[in-house]
Amino acid sequence: MATPAATGNSVEPCVIVIFGASGDLTHRKLIPSLYELDRQGLLPAGTRVLGVSRTPMTDDQFREKLAPSVRQFSARYETGAWRTFAQRVHYQPGDSAQGDSFGPLARRVHDLAQGAGILKPGGSPNMLFYLSVSPELYEPIIGNIGAAGLVTEGRRWCSINPHDSSWQRIIVEKPFGADLASAASLNRALGRVFEEEAIFRIDHYLGKELVQNIAVMRFANSIFEPLWNRNHVDSVQVTAAETVGVGTRAATYYDTPAGGALRDMVQSHLLQVLALVAIEPPGVFDAAGIMSEKIKLFNTAVIASEGDVPRCAVFGRYGPDAAGGEPAYAGEKGVDPSRRTETFAAIRVEFDNWRWAGVPFYLRSGKKLATKLTEVVVTFRPAPTNMFRKLGVPSAAGRGSLNRIVINIAPSEGISLRMDGKVPGGAAGGLKIASAKLDLDFSKAFGGEQIEAYGPLILDAIKGDRSLYKHRDEVEGAWRICEPFLRHAGLREGIETYSPGSWGPPGSDLMLAREGREWHNPRADELR
Repeated sequence: MATPAATGNSVEPCVIVIFGASGDLTHRKLIPSLYELDRQGLLPAGTRVLGVSRTPMTDDQFREKLAPSVRQFSARYETGAWRTFAQRVHYQPGDSAQGDSFGPLARRVHDLAQGAGILKPGGSPNMLFYLSVSPELYEPIIGNIGAAGLVTEGRRWCSINPHDSSWQRIIVEKPFGADLASAASLNRALGRVFEEEAIFRIDHYLGKELVQNIAVMRFANSIFEPLWNRNHVDSVQVTAAETVGVGTRAATYYDTPAGGALRDMVQSHLLQVLALVAIEPPGVFDAAGIMSEKIKLFNTAVIASEGDVPRCAVFGRYGPDAAGGEPAYAGEKGVDPSRRTETFAAIRVEFDNWRWAGVPFYLRSGKKLATKLTEVVVTFRPAPTNMFRKLGVPSAAGRGSLNRIVINIAPSEGISLRMDGKVPGGAAGGLKIASAKLDLDFSKAFGGEQIEAYGPLILDAIKGDRSLYKHRDEVEGAWRICEPFLRHAGLREGIETYSPGSWGPPGSDLMLAREGREWHNPRADELR
């Protein structure tokens, strides 16, 4: 049960401890995002940031190393704003995988909190731990946090005034395991030290504006929800396409047991996007309600049998790029070709529930594809009969113009609706029907400053709001869906090579064609 200190949704100051402070994520995302929060006046006064890494450095040396990253990756760099924020940033050298580093770390946290005036009456500050390290270090660091006595929430709760008690929370980066067994092990390790309500499994996709807007579009507009079911929806597609290759990440992440397109993108990001498309309306739109509905949805997933896997999944890896002079994936530095790691994965998922029974959900993600694109496509069933057939007008299916809603998540943000209309003209040419697209560009319609997803997500963790984070049961449910595809030897042995700049391997198209469908591959003139 959450303590009242964890449920108030207040923005209290804290010490943010970043393990892996010298890493790429800290420099490119975390510190620039925290700087932006501070520049916008959103970071609570008194909050301090403490980076932890093995490299010996002073506070000033750490700040000097961070400054170019903030200048490059923040939305708007201002010298004065950076100088102000930099004074809140500190550094503690130490090997976080070793227990003897945590005594000095605990003392440094206490001193920073005392200097900032944010110690609680119980003697502990609010703390937000961020694991920005290699996955194999997660469990040792979590164990060391617990052994050092840094987590006091639940043991020192003040029943008279909950705000006199400190809270400790932890943000964990993906991957949340490499399979179901390792994910369950990580969840057990977290549960031995933190209450579930204090665990924030971050997925930066959930911080994207249009991902959050999926729920708003569905549940705040009565025109959509009555149609959002198996009686009207033919199929759903979720695509995340990248034009770049693996690059320098092959040896360090992508070609490791935790890498590959299925683990890296489909199991994590795309199943979360799918969940927002497919969940039942929560009674209240809060963390508990959203998580509960996602868990229910994943529990109804039809887990593919070994015999079903070949028709429900396709793996691919990109070939050489002759035009760009770049190697095939198998020739990238650090890649072991015999691992047959996939740079493209497409899977078919169904849910055995009242709303979605029989509706296929297709998910795909790949590198070196035709264009950079993240989108959701909801295709509706054709009209039950073609009343215009006597006028020589083919059905909607025959015209290839089924109604669909396209939710553009990246790189542009918007929603479009594809519908049929009569082409203007006289009776001489007969009745002509054509498909047209109605477009809503969110930046034009609502304006506002583009915000890096990490900033709002970190702020939510400080508030104790887990609405855009994952419950342990969601993580394990997503792994159950993907496990059959990971275990199937034939799928990996039959991995296909596809051309850079294409939409992936031929088998991906065939997977849909067998069911009379095709991927939504937007043309260049359809993209903003």
